[in-house]
Amino acid sequence: MEQSFVAQIWPQLVWPLIRITFFISIGLIIANCIESLNWTNRLAALARPLIKMGRLSPITGASFSVAFFSGVSANSMLAEAYDAKKITQSELILANLFNSLPRFFLHLPTVFFLTVPLIKEAAVIYVGLTFAAALIQTFLVVFSGRLILPISTEPIIIKTSDKGKPSFKEVTAKSLKRLKKRMLKLLKFMIPVYVLFFLLNWYGLFAKLEELIAAKAWFLNWLSPQSLGIVILHVTAEFSAGLAAASVLLAENSLSVREVVLALLVGNILAAPIRALRHQLPYYTGIYNPGLALQLVTISQFARGFCVIVVAICYYFFTRQ
Repeated sequence: MEQSFVAQIWPQLVWPLIRITFFISIGLIIANCIESLNWTNRLAALARPLIKMGRLSPITGASFSVAFFSGVSANSMLAEAYDAKKITQSELILANLFNSLPRFFLHLPTVFFLTVPLIKEAAVIYVGLTFAAALIQTFLVVFSGRLILPISTEPIIIKTSDKGKPSFKEVTAKSLKRLKKRMLKLLKFMIPVYVLFFLLNWYGLFAKLEELIAAKAWFLNWLSPQSLGIVILHVTAEFSAGLAAASVLLAENSLSVREVVLALLVGNILAAPIRALRHQLPYYTGIYNPGLALQLVTISQFARGFCVIVVAICYYFFTRQ
């Protein structure tokens, strides 16, 4: 057992730490370059109508735009702005929720091309419903921002240097200097958290949580036994395992498209919090301080879960015969 434990240190602890540190570093460099080159307002223009409606700042708009191709860069930008007191904690929370729509599109190709070959028509419906949930969350953020955030009395202007546009060398030097300072602070929190979660995973805490959810899922008795099998696989294994089971059951006509879609939505709701705790929280701890990271992940999961539940309930009743 000891040899097995040692063998898992590289693939499960050291390599993930190296990988996430690399991507956080790239994200911080991109965020710093965007700020140094004064691109924030230009990027924010892409989401200007929603930003204006939600009383959000150009920095949030820029983060929203950047999140379409890099979640790490988007979060790094928000963390930098929050630390510099350019945005409040309330806006930081809303901005993190606001970025759910870009995150959806960021993972859409993988999800779509994984699901379509296996469950065909059900894949289109499932992806469409999760997209609807992301849209609902986006509009809830805009509505909440309009209620919570103060009206800006003057536009946020990012001042440029009197010397004009900075050179590539100046931008790079500034970004690397800020990166070094911030990475030392990030690693101080991220490494202990990763080690802790590695040990918790090794000693089976997450597996026990997953088994507990699967065993105590009395509230899912409205699902057929075959559908419940998809949910359990979704929670205890991986999304692909649930899809494989759904594919077989669809091919055998044991389940309808509607039952498969509902089972996948329920599995999504139940599995996401555990996976967020296992993967998203350590990653967020590398960008935000631990307390704030936990708060952001918790609020994000509650909001996402609520929106998926709303969509699932609507689909259940509108397709009921």
